[in-house]
Amino acid sequence: MISIAIDGPAGVGKSTVSKAIAKKLGFIYVDTGAFYRAIALFAVKNNIDEDNIRLYLQQISIEPKFENNLQSLYLNGEDITNQLRFEKISIMASRISAVPEVRDFLLNLQRNIALTNNVVMDGRDIGTVVLPHAAVKIFLTATTEKRAKRRYNEMIDKGEPADYNEILHNIIKRDSSDSIRKVAPLKPADDSVIIDTSEYNLKESIECVLSIINKKLKTSAKFNL
Repeated sequence: MISIAIDGPAGVGKSTVSKAIAKKLGFIYVDTGAFYRAIALFAVKNNIDEDNIRLYLQQISIEPKFENNLQSLYLNGEDITNQLRFEKISIMASRISAVPEVRDFLLNLQRNIALTNNVVMDGRDIGTVVLPHAAVKIFLTATTEKRAKRRYNEMIDKGEPADYNEILHNIIKRDSSDSIRKVAPLKPADDSVIIDTSEYNLKESIECVLSIINKKLKTSAKFNL
């Protein structure tokens, strides 16, 4: 099985790029952030804070399903795929992702998917922790302002209320918490290729990542937007 790890901070476009790459290569796309968001959703719905979520993990069942290379996520039997992108869920996901028991709870689930499928897996510690032996490791980055603007535009396009300054503040805060946490901090793997997408549009970002993958895997897939 072939694994491609794509890491990077909040709002950098990991999910969009990874979905496109997976579709082009015929791989399964695995959004590991969604697993943390699922636990965050459980916590929010049940008024559980990050300090106590470890006590409730045995009450949580997370089941990913894949169709047309895309991921749907089920929490205790309910399809929650469309409930995971709200800002309060993002904030809680950042908090619980620093809890060691939560990361341990999800680690084997994520690794087992890669054992039986060709995957493009994105997150914050895929190349360093989840899939340290991935065939290709990419670390996407961009300025905080660019990432905030992209997130803002994404929310507006979906018809969700959005405040640019609030989004920017939350991204800066999340960058800090993700980078300094003791367990699996956000950082590039030593053998990852770092790509700054600040000045790239979506098509250029995808083409750049695909070019690196082609070189690493010695393939010749092309992306046409």
